[in-house]
Amino acid sequence: MLNPLATTLPLLLAATWAALAAPFPSGDTAADAGATNATAIPGKVPTVVIPAAPGVEGPLALGDVLRSVTNQYPPLLAALIERDIANGRLRSAQGVFDFNVFAKAFGNPTGYYESRTLDAGFEQFLGAWGSSVFGGYRLTRGTLPDYDKNRTQADGEPRVGVRIPLLRDGSIDRRRAALLQARLDRELADPFIQRQQLDFIRAAAFAYWQWLGAGQRLGIAEELLRVAIDRGQALTNQANAGLIRPIVLTDNQRLVVSRQIGVVQSRRRFEASAIALSLFHRDGLGNPMPPGRDRLPKAFPVVLAPDPARVEPDMVAARVQRPELRRLRLQRDRADIDRRLAKNNLLPNLDVGASVSQDFGAERYKDKSQLEVEAGIEFKLPLQRREAQGRLEAVEAQIERIGAEEAFARDRIAADIRDAFSAWEAAFEQARQTRLNVELASDLQEAEKTLFERGAADLLALQIREQATFEARVLEADALAEYFRARADYDTAIARPPQP
Repeated sequence: MLNPLATTLPLLLAATWAALAAPFPSGDTAADAGATNATAIPGKVPTVVIPAAPGVEGPLALGDVLRSVTNQYPPLLAALIERDIANGRLRSAQGVFDFNVFAKAFGNPTGYYESRTLDAGFEQFLGAWGSSVFGGYRLTRGTLPDYDKNRTQADGEPRVGVRIPLLRDGSIDRRRAALLQARLDRELADPFIQRQQLDFIRAAAFAYWQWLGAGQRLGIAEELLRVAIDRGQALTNQANAGLIRPIVLTDNQRLVVSRQIGVVQSRRRFEASAIALSLFHRDGLGNPMPPGRDRLPKAFPVVLAPDPARVEPDMVAARVQRPELRRLRLQRDRADIDRRLAKNNLLPNLDVGASVSQDFGAERYKDKSQLEVEAGIEFKLPLQRREAQGRLEAVEAQIERIGAEEAFARDRIAADIRDAFSAWEAAFEQARQTRLNVELASDLQEAEKTLFERGAADLLALQIREQATFEARVLEADALAEYFRARADYDTAIARPPQP
């Protein structure tokens, strides 16, 4: 495969030579006409145009990207579905309070006793101390033996009753535990979603500042190229007049080609960052929308010094707002329900129940004519109860583990905030120093340029000064991008979305 530089470099050299040999056109007339070929426009390099969104004008702000993430970012929308899943599980757990009905028909069509029985009823779990009520209606036809409890008078027998567990399953049972935990699971969906949202918004802020920094670097590289091209016209005139040696013109031509390559690299970096940002910046239909150069802000926002006095209040607020701590608290509450259930299973069963029934209609059986009340008590106890004991030991160990995780999470949150603030302070200082570096480099470049124009310095010295200024400005753009990334990290550490 051919090396792209080996095929592109001769074309760039030819274009540069043609540009310097002919009068340099004023303005960007060819560019305005839409030309994109490097051999057609001296000093221009090929570019992939990233179209702007239809009807969207003005610089792209961070707030626009964050709104797009909140409303359109697919992974965040997928995380929000977790709440729907939790709601479905809660509805399923609420099924323990469903009203249950039944109906059955049976009989003896042939034999000494011929009968038909219809029995229908209901049962409703109340939840109050594990109690439940039941009732129904039974009707028989034909003849039944005296010992058959299904016998009814002519119009049937309605009945109603109640069952209450006094010890085990009184304060809690598996059904109510599952319902309580399903409610906590619904609340657990919120810290999960909040954590996802904070991470996605932080990533979007990083992509935005990366894009803005890449745009600034591209503008600096193009400006540096423009300086070399503009100087090439003056050097051509001087060479034609015999004032300078032709080798000086050749050196400037080399410099133009070198800087054209730098512009190509900077443009590629910018286009890659725009594509990465498009994952977060979407149109109304949710489609990625790579922002073009027409949406670049003119400069970075104002850099402000971090205030150390805000660290301690932010740390206190973060212990309440950080989703990790809320998730652990909810997990501890969920495990506490398991502990209550395990202690409940250590208790013996002591259940009481009572029912009332009354037959109506023509008397077919003399012993079924009066109101019948039935009451009973039942006791049951597994002697070893190893299952409940083992369950209790496991749950208590789990609660202890959650407590240790919660303590460490508080320490980690404090460390995250301190580290993020330290990085923010360092980024601010770096941005301040790079600004000073740019000013000093620019002063030196202007001084060297004045000497060169007077003939007191050579082109190489001026090139070195221009390169130093370029590198200083690039460092400043990188430092500014790092400053705002550090600020986004701090905002995330205190569980606050990056501020637009």
